Amino acid sequence: HWHGFFQQHTNYVDGPAFVTQCPILPGNNFLLQFEAVDQAGTFWYHS
Repeated sequence: HWHGFFQQHTNYVDGPAFVTQCPILPGNNFLLQFEAVDQAGTFWYHS
């Protein structure tokens, strides 16, 4: 979960399992790519 970013058009993948997306099962992975255009500040991620 990100803090500080405005995630335009990708906010549906920034939430808890079963609420905004399916959980990532053991042995699988998930790659999220987004562009932080014209954003400055302090940003951090936690799960």
